[in-house]
Amino acid sequence: MSEEDLLKLTINKSVKGIRPVRRRKPYYRIAVAVLIAPVVVFLYLRGFLTPAIHVEVASVARTFPSQTLTLLNASGYVVAQRKASVASKITGRLIALNVEEGSKIKKGEIVARLENEDVLALRNQAVAALNVARFNLQQAKAELYDATVSFRRTKDLLAKGIATPAEYDAAVARYQKAKAAVAGAKAFIKADTAALQVARVSLEYTLIRAPFDAVVLTKNADIGDIVTPIGAAADAKAAVVTIADMDSLQVEADVSESNLEMVKVAQPCEIQLDALPESRFRGEVHMIVPTADRSKATVMVKVRFLEKDSRILPEMSAKVAFLSRPIKKEEQKPLTAINPGAIVTKNGKHFVFLIKDNHVVQTSVVPGTTVGDMIEIINGIKQGDKVAVKPLNKLKDGSKIKVIEK
Repeated sequence: MSEEDLLKLTINKSVKGIRPVRRRKPYYRIAVAVLIAPVVVFLYLRGFLTPAIHVEVASVARTFPSQTLTLLNASGYVVAQRKASVASKITGRLIALNVEEGSKIKKGEIVARLENEDVLALRNQAVAALNVARFNLQQAKAELYDATVSFRRTKDLLAKGIATPAEYDAAVARYQKAKAAVAGAKAFIKADTAALQVARVSLEYTLIRAPFDAVVLTKNADIGDIVTPIGAAADAKAAVVTIADMDSLQVEADVSESNLEMVKVAQPCEIQLDALPESRFRGEVHMIVPTADRSKATVMVKVRFLEKDSRILPEMSAKVAFLSRPIKKEEQKPLTAINPGAIVTKNGKHFVFLIKDNHVVQTSVVPGTTVGDMIEIINGIKQGDKVAVKPLNKLKDGSKIKVIEK
């Protein structure tokens, strides 16, 4: 830059100068600290500013007192001891089916009916033949009565010398012939009665009846199907329906050979069905089948139900607990229980640290009886809740936690 250029430079005095920064007074900082301090204290107390405590947790479970009486557990299936595939004894076309799946039927009730016009005709023919035979018997008896009277009269006249021996011989022959006619008429009645019985049996074969009180499990044929006893013909059906006696339901469970000595007939049991997990059913050992399954090294044990329940169905999966003694009535109700190590006692009061999201909530509980390695909780928490087990001495209401994954 030249000297001439430097001389042209001027200072604009209209522009105000920059004022120096004034320091804030100390009371401003104090006010900010007073406002922030409660927030910090609140966040600290709530655990937001403290590190999370790693805790072990346990679930609140539903347990049954019978678990303490269990000697052995086994699994199996519900099986009907009386089960039948109801079929026809003759071949015919199905024209009526009176049941469906789930129908309850009584012994002797007609389940289905085959076409039977030809059999009905034969029965009616047999009835007519029997009626004719009965009329013939009546006629023969009348002839026998007349022949008997004539024979006696001729015999008396012969003794008096009025009738001739030839007349007497004719009366005797007529009497014998009448007796034979009556005997023949009676024989015809027996034969026609037997023929009628055959026709009735044949007609009965067209009616498929229930062999015992049962419930229909499956329907294997429908109206219009050809039903045959052996089902060998193409498109022919053998069984019309499959039925089971629901009063004969038992659990067939496989027990290991090594544990068989812990099982005996009439031993009390408790049955749990996978389909009804909230229910327990009382039972007892009905039979130990006297043979083993060499492929599984097990023996089948049949356990019968002591109470009937319409919800129990064949082929349901079941678990059987073999007990050391029968279950008392009050022991059948389920209990809410937890690990005893989760309970904290202070000043005579009991509480647990209930897990809520990432924090614990101190919750009062009322403990009950001891059930095995668990303790009953009468009030305070419910099944499915999770509670802290360790370390309880580091926890307080609202503590931030992190669950240790096992």
